[in-house]
Amino acid sequence: MDSPVVLSVVGNRPQYIKAAIVSGAVRVVAREVLLDTGQHYDRELAGDFYDELDLPRPDIDLGVGSAGHARQTAAMLTGIADAIVAVAPDVVLVYGDTNSTLAGALAAAKLNVPIAHVEAGLRSFDRRMPEEVNRVLTDHVSSLLFCPTAAAVANLAREGIVTGVVQTGDVMFDLAMATLTPEREEAVLERYGVRPGGYVLATAHRPATTDEPARLAAVLAGLGALSETVLFLAHPRTAASIDRHGLAGLVTPNIRLSGPVGYAESLALVKNARVVATDSGGLQKEAYFFAVPCVTMRDSSEWVETIESGWNVLVGTDREALAAALADPPRGARHPAFYGRGDAGRRLGAALGAFLARIAVGEGSPGRAVEALHPSERPSDEGRAE
Repeated sequence: MDSPVVLSVVGNRPQYIKAAIVSGAVRVVAREVLLDTGQHYDRELAGDFYDELDLPRPDIDLGVGSAGHARQTAAMLTGIADAIVAVAPDVVLVYGDTNSTLAGALAAAKLNVPIAHVEAGLRSFDRRMPEEVNRVLTDHVSSLLFCPTAAAVANLAREGIVTGVVQTGDVMFDLAMATLTPEREEAVLERYGVRPGGYVLATAHRPATTDEPARLAAVLAGLGALSETVLFLAHPRTAASIDRHGLAGLVTPNIRLSGPVGYAESLALVKNARVVATDSGGLQKEAYFFAVPCVTMRDSSEWVETIESGWNVLVGTDREALAAALADPPRGARHPAFYGRGDAGRRLGAALGAFLARIAVGEGSPGRAVEALHPSERPSDEGRAE
C-alpha cells in the first residue's frame, strides 16, 4: 500500500519555525510534500530559515511575494489548488493565521480534501485583525484542529467545534527548548554587546503599527523615554516606515536598530532581556517560555493566558503607557506550563497518523481518528509554579 500523502503549506517565518518540528513528525506517518507560498519573499526573512532550522527545501515554491490581501490570497489559492490536483494529498496541513493559511484551507475545502490546522483555536476577538479572520475561517473548515492550549480548545467549543480537536501543546515550545544552549546564548550576547537583564528587546512589524505615523512615533517615543539600551529588531517594513514618515529623529541614542535575526539569535535575545516590547504574537509566547515579562503594543492578544497569568500586559501604542509598563513590567506570581511538556510534535504526529489510518480503511471521520489517542496523550495545562 502506498504511503499517505500530506501537503504542508508554509509561507512566513513563524510557519517555518513550526514546520521545523512538525515536518519531522509528519514524515514518520506520511510522505510530506512541502509547499512554500513565498509570502515572505525577503531572503533574510525566509530562505536562511531553511538552512538554520534544517528544514527540507520546498517541493513546490509559488513565489507569490508581496501584494494586497485579496490579490495575494487569490494568487496563493490558485497555486495551491493546482498543487492539490497534481499531488492528490490525503490531507492538507496549514499553520497559524496568515494569508497562506487561509488560501491553503480554502483550496483544500473546495477540492474536498481534509484540512489539518496547526495552532488552531486561538482568538484575539478582534475581527479588525486580518489574522483573526484567517484563523476563524480556517478552523471552521478543518477536520483536524491541533490546539496549543486549553484556552484554544475552549474557544473552539464555544463556536461549536468539538470534533477533531486535539490539545497537543505548542510546537514552538518544543523547538525553543531544543534550540538554545549556553554556548549559543553567550555568543549572541557578545555579538550584540549586551548582558543578561541589561536591555529591552523590541520589535514592531504589524501594518497597524508601522503604517500609521502617529502610532509608530508613539512607539519610538515610548522606547526613547527609557534610560537603558533598547535593542530594536526592525522588520524591513518598520525601517522603511521610519524613513518614509521622517521619524529618524525619534530614534534616540539608547535605541539600537538592528535588522532581522535568525531564530536561535532571537530566542537568546528574548531569554536574556529584562523585558520584551512587541506587537508580535510569537514573541509574546517566547517571552513567556523563558519567564521574561512582556509588554504588548496591541489592543488585543490571542495568547490570553500570558495576560491572565500576569506576565504580559496590553498597552496599545500609547507612549506613556508603554514607557510606564517597560519601567515596571508585569511579573506573575506563578508560571504555569500552559504550552505543554515539549512533546507537542509527537502528539500531533500520533493524531495525524491515527486520522490517516482511518482514512486508509474508509473510516475518515475526524472524530473517530482522534479517539485513537489515549486520554493520557492529552497534556494537562496544570503547570508548575516558578
